[in-house]
Amino acid sequence: MQVTGLPPLLIAPTPSLTNPMSSHQIAVEVDYHQFYLWDPTIPAEAPEDYTDEDVRRMVKVADHVVVVQPVRNGTVPVGLTLFPADPGFPIEEFDHVVECSLDLPGGQLQVHECMGGAVLDLEVQAGTYRVRVLFHSLATLDEDHLDGKDSYTVQLWPGEQRGLTVVKQWAD
Repeated sequence: MQVTGLPPLLIAPTPSLTNPMSSHQIAVEVDYHQFYLWDPTIPAEAPEDYTDEDVRRMVKVADHVVVVQPVRNGTVPVGLTLFPADPGFPIEEFDHVVECSLDLPGGQLQVHECMGGAVLDLEVQAGTYRVRVLFHSLATLDEDHLDGKDSYTVQLWPGEQRGLTVVKQWAD
């Protein structure tokens, strides 16, 4: 399902980076405040052991899986773009930003709902990818955190393995 209303990907005007390899806008049904990025060819399980720090970071990493933790349950818009190199981003445009790595040894990338199935399957070059998750308009949620104009952007590009880093922390 295509979704409109995502914030534009604002990237540095470097010609080699302004042409993404693949770009997708999807609707993801979020349950338990999570959805997954993983390689479906590799046996991987979503982690179940969450700390307060994991929840604060809004992204959790395990072997061959990245768990994105939106601020609400329900259907949320997600933009996912593959780039040939780090596209950069304007930090002031986003509420929360996390970077990590994801190994995709089988050459497949899947966006998978927590209680549903796959909502996007892509063939990619096998290898390690840097992942940047950008959280936008988090303050638009209503009092019950059931409705809002929040959206989520995932950028991926080939890169070396690095740990999870919170680049910008959202202060709710």
